[in-house]
Amino acid sequence: MARADYAGTPEGSNMSSCGTQAGVAAFVVGEDFAGMRSQALGLVARAGWNGTFHPICPSKLARIMLRGPRWIGKPFLRGSDGADLEECPAFAHSSVVVSVGGKGGEVGAGLRGSHRPVVQIQNPRKNLSRFDLIVACRHDDIAGPNVLLGRTALHGLTPEALEQARAQWKPQFAELPRPLIAALVGGSNGRFHFGEAEAHRLGQVLVETLKAEGGSLVVTPSRRTSPAAMKVLTDIVEKAGGHVWNGEGENPYEGLIACADNLIVTIDSVSMISEAVAGCAPVTIYPLPGRSRRINDFIEELELAGRVHVLEDTETRLPAPWLALPLDDTPYIIAELHKRLGF
Repeated sequence: MARADYAGTPEGSNMSSCGTQAGVAAFVVGEDFAGMRSQALGLVARAGWNGTFHPICPSKLARIMLRGPRWIGKPFLRGSDGADLEECPAFAHSSVVVSVGGKGGEVGAGLRGSHRPVVQIQNPRKNLSRFDLIVACRHDDIAGPNVLLGRTALHGLTPEALEQARAQWKPQFAELPRPLIAALVGGSNGRFHFGEAEAHRLGQVLVETLKAEGGSLVVTPSRRTSPAAMKVLTDIVEKAGGHVWNGEGENPYEGLIACADNLIVTIDSVSMISEAVAGCAPVTIYPLPGRSRRINDFIEELELAGRVHVLEDTETRLPAPWLALPLDDTPYIIAELHKRLGF
């Protein structure tokens, strides 16, 4: 299942099958973060390609060398396991390279000389002419003849995938009283902080919402949710009769996006928020200490579209649910990608 920063994201294998368009195989490179996997494999799946994900972790020296002529950078085109990427059988049979993130872009640009088009996801923060296509969000402040922009990040939660999630999880949620209030919780990263104090307030907001609306409460955390914050949130939610996924069994993440009546998502992940707004539930953004101009611009655009509400400091519970329509720019991006590449 495609998901953003959640425990339960498939790991343990460097290969993920993602599509069925005959003859088109994608060689995907990027750092092994769940959000990057979600965006890259989401693009591959929705393009109808077959794809393999190859984690990379280039050193500072490697990144410098990869910015030079191809003959200098070639020895540094290696996966996180040290293997030569160009010697990988999957690369030999690939039709297109998909790179994601800044470090992935360094490697993707280096692989472009292999006579395969390179599609870069996110602002590569380097000369845009080194890529055949760049897919980014509007808030990335990037423009050019080879740049495709959308409001939301790429992901694999198509209407069909959400319908499958709804069919799978609706029977499991059937005994829970409605409305179903759900929280998708991230964690601290380089831009935002989610600690015990933030977990405590989120727990109180969820409990007050439950008291006001009735129904039931389900929370799913992230791999980045710290144990201390997780304990605080779990104690508050479970004391009120709610449930917090503890990492055992299947993560209800997609089921909550598909089935929830009222949804709150922490602000730390563009991928997570993009997947949340692809569903039908109204989405409230839970702010965190920290700052990111890019993410703030992203949220502001979703607010203008009427798709999200940012929880104010004075609000003690979620707003009453409002009519919300799915928002997902990925279909436009994929159609334009096919048109530009010719396959």
